Amino acid sequence: MHILPTISTSFIVISAIFVAFGWYYILKGNRETHQKLMLWGAVFALAFFLIYVSRTIFVGNTTFGGPENLKLPYHLFLFFHIALATVGGVFGIITLLHAFNKRFAKHKKIGRWTAVIWLLTAPTGVIVYILLYVMYPGGDTKPMIDAILGL
Repeated sequence: MHILPTISTSFIVISAIFVAFGWYYILKGNRETHQKLMLWGAVFALAFFLIYVSRTIFVGNTTFGGPENLKLPYHLFLFFHIALATVGGVFGIITLLHAFNKRFAKHKKIGRWTAVIWLLTAPTGVIVYILLYVMYPGGDTKPMIDAILGL
């Protein structure tokens, strides 16, 4: 069922939009709007993560259904996306903890990197979605490790 990947991908895009606007507002000096937008960005990122993990556990992940000659480039791109998403998620948690604990100098320092990583993660996630469900639909659904390794 492709509705869950569509919803989760939409959530990560919405999260990135909130992060982008949140960054814009802090540059303008509007901390209150920045805080609200970043919290909404975190909520949508968490919603993405919960849907993704639930789908992975209960359904599995979709393997690449495209041509054989594109499998290696796709998997290299997927590994890049997964690395970005993992680093972005960890940095996101650390950045939020610094803000909640009022360690704003540390929050500001890491937050810039976190935002950049997140704003790269979202489009790479959309590309993965397009490759799996739009351009080359039909890949099998398998447990996560099989899909990632291309088994």
